[in-house]
Amino acid sequence: MNCIILEKPHSQSSLREMVNMVPYFRLVSYCSSVFDAYEILRREKVDIVFVDTVLSKVSGIDFIKSLDQKPLFVFVSDKPELAVEGYNLNALDFLLKPLSFDRFLKTANKAYECCASEIKRSEFVQEPEHQDASHKTILVKTDYKTILIKLNNILYIEGLKDYIKIYTSGNNKPVITLNSLKRLQQNLPSDKFSRVHKSYIVGLDHINAINKTQVMIKDKFIPIGESYRSVFSQRMEELRI
Repeated sequence: MNCIILEKPHSQSSLREMVNMVPYFRLVSYCSSVFDAYEILRREKVDIVFVDTVLSKVSGIDFIKSLDQKPLFVFVSDKPELAVEGYNLNALDFLLKPLSFDRFLKTANKAYECCASEIKRSEFVQEPEHQDASHKTILVKTDYKTILIKLNNILYIEGLKDYIKIYTSGNNKPVITLNSLKRLQQNLPSDKFSRVHKSYIVGLDHINAINKTQVMIKDKFIPIGESYRSVFSQRMEELRI
Protein backbone atom coordinates (compact mmCIF):
# COMPACT_ATOMS: atom_id res chain seq x y z
CA MET A 1 0.00 0.00 0.00
CA ASN A 2 1.39 3.37 -1.02
CA CYS A 3 1.47 5.80 1.92
CA ILE A 4 2.27 9.42 2.50
CA ILE A 5 2.81 11.14 5.83
CA LEU A 6 1.87 14.78 6.34
CA GLU A 7 3.32 16.32 9.51
CA LYS A 8 4.49 19.77 10.54
CA PRO A 9 8.23 20.43 10.02
CA HIS A 10 10.64 19.07 12.63
CA SER A 11 7.99 16.86 14.16
CA GLN A 12 9.32 14.46 16.80
CA SER A 13 6.77 11.80 15.84
CA SER A 14 7.97 8.24 15.25
CA LEU A 15 5.35 7.80 12.54
CA ARG A 16 7.82 7.49 9.65
CA GLU A 17 9.76 4.78 11.44
CA MET A 18 6.57 2.83 12.17
CA VAL A 19 5.35 3.01 8.56
CA ASN A 20 8.71 1.69 7.36
CA MET A 21 8.43 -1.25 9.77
CA VAL A 22 5.22 -2.54 8.18
CA PRO A 23 6.08 -4.85 5.24
CA TYR A 24 2.96 -4.09 3.19
CA PHE A 25 3.40 -0.30 3.45
CA ARG A 26 5.51 1.69 0.98
CA LEU A 27 6.27 5.24 2.05
CA VAL A 28 5.93 7.30 -1.12
CA SER A 29 6.61 10.66 0.48
CA TYR A 30 7.09 12.37 3.82
CA CYS A 31 5.56 15.86 3.53
CA SER A 32 5.70 18.88 5.79
CA SER A 33 3.59 21.07 3.50
CA VAL A 34 0.01 20.54 2.33
CA PHE A 35 1.08 21.79 -1.10
CA ASP A 36 3.68 19.03 -1.34
CA ALA A 37 1.00 16.53 -0.32
CA TYR A 38 -1.40 17.86 -2.98
CA GLU A 39 1.29 17.40 -5.62
CA ILE A 40 2.06 13.83 -4.51
CA LEU A 41 -1.64 12.93 -4.57
CA ARG A 42 -1.91 14.40 -8.07
CA ARG A 43 1.06 12.44 -9.42
CA GLU A 44 1.02 9.17 -7.47
CA LYS A 45 -1.47 6.43 -6.64
CA VAL A 46 -1.77 6.81 -2.87
CA ASP A 47 -3.68 4.24 -0.83
CA ILE A 48 -3.47 5.84 2.61
CA VAL A 49 -2.51 9.20 4.12
CA PHE A 50 -1.33 9.64 7.70
CA VAL A 51 -2.00 13.28 8.52
CA ASP A 52 -1.29 15.29 11.66
CA THR A 53 -4.21 17.44 12.77
CA VAL A 54 -1.77 20.27 13.60
CA LEU A 55 0.14 21.61 10.59
CA SER A 56 1.93 24.88 9.83
CA LYS A 57 -0.79 26.83 8.00
CA VAL A 58 -3.72 24.50 7.30
CA SER A 59 -5.05 21.96 9.79
CA GLY A 60 -4.94 18.30 8.85
CA ILE A 61 -8.72 18.17 9.12
CA ASP A 62 -9.13 21.08 6.68
CA PHE A 63 -6.63 19.43 4.33
CA ILE A 64 -8.72 16.26 4.19
CA LYS A 65 -11.93 18.27 3.74
CA SER A 66 -10.37 19.99 0.73
CA LEU A 67 -9.77 16.75 -1.18
CA ASP A 68 -12.33 15.84 -3.85
CA GLN A 69 -11.07 12.26 -4.12
CA LYS A 70 -10.04 11.00 -0.71
CA PRO A 71 -7.78 7.99 -0.21
CA LEU A 72 -7.94 6.16 3.10
CA PHE A 73 -6.71 8.53 5.78
CA VAL A 74 -5.70 8.36 9.42
CA PHE A 75 -5.52 11.38 11.72
CA VAL A 76 -2.61 11.64 14.13
CA SER A 77 -3.07 14.07 17.01
CA ASP A 78 -2.32 14.96 20.61
CA LYS A 79 -5.85 16.38 20.91
CA PRO A 80 -8.30 13.56 21.76
CA GLU A 81 -11.26 15.92 21.44
CA LEU A 82 -10.71 15.96 17.65
CA ALA A 83 -11.47 12.23 17.34
CA VAL A 84 -15.19 12.81 16.85
CA GLU A 85 -14.60 15.21 13.97
CA GLY A 86 -12.21 12.68 12.45
CA TYR A 87 -14.78 9.93 12.49
CA ASN A 88 -17.42 12.31 11.10
CA LEU A 89 -15.15 12.63 8.07
CA ASN A 90 -14.96 8.80 7.80
CA ALA A 91 -11.35 8.58 8.89
CA LEU A 92 -10.06 5.02 8.92
CA ASP A 93 -8.68 5.63 12.40
CA PHE A 94 -7.50 8.25 14.89
CA LEU A 95 -4.06 7.77 16.48
CA LEU A 96 -3.34 9.61 19.70
CA LYS A 97 0.17 10.86 20.46
CA PRO A 98 2.49 9.66 21.84
CA LEU A 99 2.25 6.78 19.39
CA SER A 100 2.77 3.17 20.33
CA PHE A 101 3.67 0.57 17.71
CA ASP A 102 1.07 -1.91 19.00
CA ARG A 103 -1.70 0.62 18.45
CA PHE A 104 -0.25 1.66 15.08
CA LEU A 105 -0.15 -1.98 13.95
CA LYS A 106 -3.90 -2.32 14.59
CA THR A 107 -4.47 0.65 12.30
CA ALA A 108 -2.14 -0.84 9.68
CA ASN A 109 -4.03 -4.13 9.73
CA LYS A 110 -7.35 -2.32 9.43
CA ALA A 111 -6.01 -0.48 6.37
CA TYR A 112 -4.78 -3.74 4.84
CA GLU A 113 -8.16 -5.45 5.31
CA CYS A 114 -9.95 -2.46 3.81
CA CYS A 115 -7.67 -2.46 0.78
CA ALA A 116 -8.05 -6.23 0.31
CA SER A 117 -11.85 -5.89 0.37
CA GLU A 118 -11.67 -3.21 -2.31
CA ILE A 119 -9.52 -5.46 -4.50
CA LYS A 120 -12.07 -8.27 -4.18
CA ARG A 121 -14.88 -5.93 -5.19
CA SER A 122 -12.93 -4.82 -8.25
CA GLU A 123 -12.51 -8.39 -9.48
CA PHE A 124 -15.93 -8.03 -11.08
CA VAL A 125 -15.56 -5.36 -13.76
CA GLN A 126 -18.50 -4.37 -15.92
CA GLU A 127 -18.46 -2.69 -19.28
CA PRO A 128 -20.07 0.77 -19.65
CA GLU A 129 -23.84 0.99 -19.10
CA HIS A 130 -24.58 2.22 -22.61
CA GLN A 131 -23.56 -1.09 -24.14
CA ASP A 132 -26.21 -3.52 -25.31
CA ALA A 133 -26.86 -6.22 -22.71
CA SER A 134 -25.69 -8.95 -25.10
CA HIS A 135 -22.22 -7.39 -25.12
CA LYS A 136 -21.83 -6.62 -21.41
CA THR A 137 -19.31 -8.76 -19.62
CA ILE A 138 -17.72 -9.36 -16.25
CA LEU A 139 -14.14 -10.37 -15.58
CA VAL A 140 -13.87 -13.21 -13.07
CA LYS A 141 -10.71 -14.37 -11.35
CA THR A 142 -10.54 -18.14 -11.08
CA ASP A 143 -7.58 -20.36 -10.23
CA TYR A 144 -4.56 -18.64 -11.76
CA LYS A 145 -6.28 -16.72 -14.53
CA THR A 146 -8.99 -14.15 -15.18
CA ILE A 147 -11.75 -15.05 -17.62
CA LEU A 148 -14.37 -12.97 -19.40
CA ILE A 149 -18.04 -14.00 -19.13
CA LYS A 150 -20.85 -12.44 -21.15
CA LEU A 151 -23.77 -11.53 -18.92
CA ASN A 152 -26.36 -12.93 -21.30
CA ASN A 153 -24.63 -16.35 -21.09
CA ILE A 154 -25.09 -16.62 -17.32
CA LEU A 155 -27.85 -19.13 -16.48
CA TYR A 156 -27.66 -18.92 -12.70
CA ILE A 157 -25.18 -18.41 -9.88
CA GLU A 158 -24.85 -20.52 -6.76
CA GLY A 159 -23.27 -19.32 -3.51
CA LEU A 160 -21.22 -21.66 -1.32
CA LYS A 161 -19.81 -19.92 1.78
CA ASP A 162 -16.82 -17.94 0.47
CA TYR A 163 -17.14 -19.25 -3.09
CA ILE A 164 -19.62 -18.87 -5.92
CA LYS A 165 -20.32 -21.05 -8.94
CA ILE A 166 -21.32 -19.33 -12.17
CA TYR A 167 -23.23 -21.60 -14.56
CA THR A 168 -23.22 -20.52 -18.21
CA SER A 169 -24.82 -21.69 -21.43
CA GLY A 170 -22.64 -23.92 -23.55
CA ASN A 171 -20.47 -24.99 -20.62
CA ASN A 172 -21.16 -28.08 -18.50
CA LYS A 173 -18.76 -27.03 -15.74
CA PRO A 174 -19.36 -23.89 -13.65
CA VAL A 175 -16.80 -21.14 -13.18
CA ILE A 176 -15.74 -21.19 -9.52
CA THR A 177 -14.39 -18.03 -7.92
CA LEU A 178 -13.68 -16.69 -4.44
CA ASN A 179 -16.40 -14.12 -3.79
CA SER A 180 -19.90 -13.65 -2.37
CA LEU A 181 -23.35 -13.56 -3.94
CA LYS A 182 -24.06 -10.20 -2.32
CA ARG A 183 -20.99 -8.60 -3.83
CA LEU A 184 -21.64 -10.09 -7.26
CA GLN A 185 -25.29 -9.05 -7.19
CA GLN A 186 -24.21 -5.42 -6.84
CA ASN A 187 -22.44 -5.74 -10.21
CA LEU A 188 -25.29 -7.38 -12.12
CA PRO A 189 -28.09 -5.44 -13.91
CA SER A 190 -31.30 -5.83 -11.92
CA ASP A 191 -33.40 -6.05 -15.09
CA LYS A 192 -31.57 -9.21 -16.13
CA PHE A 193 -30.90 -11.01 -12.82
CA SER A 194 -32.85 -11.71 -9.65
CA ARG A 195 -31.94 -13.12 -6.25
CA VAL A 196 -34.41 -15.95 -5.55
CA HIS A 197 -32.72 -17.63 -2.59
CA LYS A 198 -29.92 -16.93 -0.13
CA SER A 199 -27.79 -19.27 -2.29
CA TYR A 200 -29.01 -18.46 -5.82
CA ILE A 201 -29.21 -15.67 -8.39
CA VAL A 202 -30.96 -16.51 -11.66
CA GLY A 203 -30.73 -15.07 -15.16
CA LEU A 204 -34.28 -13.99 -15.98
CA ASP A 205 -33.88 -14.57 -19.72
CA HIS A 206 -33.06 -18.25 -19.12
CA ILE A 207 -36.05 -19.23 -16.96
CA ASN A 208 -38.05 -22.07 -18.56
CA ALA A 209 -40.78 -22.43 -15.95
CA ILE A 210 -41.84 -21.24 -12.47
CA ASN A 211 -43.99 -22.68 -9.72
CA LYS A 212 -44.64 -21.45 -6.18
CA THR A 213 -41.42 -22.85 -4.76
CA GLN A 214 -39.05 -23.37 -7.69
CA VAL A 215 -37.56 -21.86 -10.81
CA MET A 216 -36.56 -24.15 -13.67
CA ILE A 217 -33.55 -23.31 -15.82
CA LYS A 218 -32.75 -26.05 -18.33
CA ASP A 219 -32.93 -29.24 -16.22
CA LYS A 220 -32.10 -27.51 -12.93
CA PHE A 221 -34.78 -26.81 -10.31
CA ILE A 222 -33.75 -23.85 -8.17
CA PRO A 223 -35.58 -23.21 -4.89
CA ILE A 224 -37.30 -19.88 -4.22
CA GLY A 225 -36.57 -18.75 -0.67
CA GLU A 226 -39.44 -17.54 1.50
CA SER A 227 -37.87 -14.13 2.08
CA TYR A 228 -37.32 -13.60 -1.67
CA ARG A 229 -40.67 -14.95 -2.89
CA SER A 230 -42.70 -11.75 -2.74
CA VAL A 231 -40.21 -9.56 -4.63
CA PHE A 232 -39.51 -12.25 -7.22
CA SER A 233 -43.23 -12.91 -7.80
CA GLN A 234 -43.77 -9.20 -8.35
CA ARG A 235 -40.93 -9.16 -10.90
CA MET A 236 -42.54 -12.06 -12.75
CA GLU A 237 -45.95 -10.39 -12.72
CA GLU A 238 -44.42 -7.40 -14.51
CA LEU A 239 -43.32 -9.73 -17.31
CA ARG A 240 -46.63 -11.53 -17.60
CA ILE A 241 -48.68 -10.95 -20.77
